[in-house]
Amino acid sequence: MDGGGLGWYYSGMTQGIPAFTLFGETSEFPDVVHCERIRDRARLHDWTIAPHRHHEMAQVFFMRHGEAEVLLDGQAGTLETGQVLFVPVGIVHGFAFRQGCEGLVLSFPSIVVAGVARASAALGQAMRGPVSGEAGDFAVTLMEQIESCFHGAGTFRAAQLVALSHALFATLAATIGPDLPDPVPGDPRMRAFEALIGETIGAGWRVADYARALAITPGHLNRICRGATGRSASQQIETARMTEAARLLAFTRMSAAEIGYRLGFEDPSYFSRRFRAVRGETPTDYRSRVAR
Repeated sequence: MDGGGLGWYYSGMTQGIPAFTLFGETSEFPDVVHCERIRDRARLHDWTIAPHRHHEMAQVFFMRHGEAEVLLDGQAGTLETGQVLFVPVGIVHGFAFRQGCEGLVLSFPSIVVAGVARASAALGQAMRGPVSGEAGDFAVTLMEQIESCFHGAGTFRAAQLVALSHALFATLAATIGPDLPDPVPGDPRMRAFEALIGETIGAGWRVADYARALAITPGHLNRICRGATGRSASQQIETARMTEAARLLAFTRMSAAEIGYRLGFEDPSYFSRRFRAVRGETPTDYRSRVAR
């Protein structure tokens, strides 16, 4: 990449992927929704935001004018004039902005995002992964309304921000989201299971531990999991661990053994074998391929 503000910065990444509550900050989330301009934040970091993630927050990036190189869970892309990008909770993302970019960064606490899933299972499913594309006039209007409301005041300001946020999510899902089959009502215990996996991913929990925490039998948990995903509960746990392992291999300098220990594996060689079985390549090969 050229020297005009596009370039990656990885220093400070040796101990793990940073987890921010805001765009590059670790303080408490200050509002029901947060809005700021890309230029106001990015230029403080020399127009480069190192790969990081948010455990309790999703974000929408709208590029009014300019360009950015984007990294999403190891996949490279671009964000160009007129485009919008939705980044769900937990997705590793980084940016190299071209100097002088203009646009918006909208940040939403996970509880606001979860509200759309409670209202519509299909909408919740559509917003589980990153989506990007041309913003469209209505989405731009909604983002500008969120910006205006964020800087305003009033008795029902918070309610307006949440309502506008949900309208924006629905609009993005409808215009640039994935094509999905007709939704089947989900079991709330499956969502609770997935949340528990995220909270205990390094604790070495087994199926019986999760079943106990959910007050059901291991067999019942397996039936719920197979009905929702087609996989057993143990396969779901392992898939989540190996996805996290891939992120750590891509975005940190931790050794494969250190990553295995962090994810609850007592034997590094067993971790490497399981990673290869799930991902189709060894941790070393995966890291080398992503680095290239």
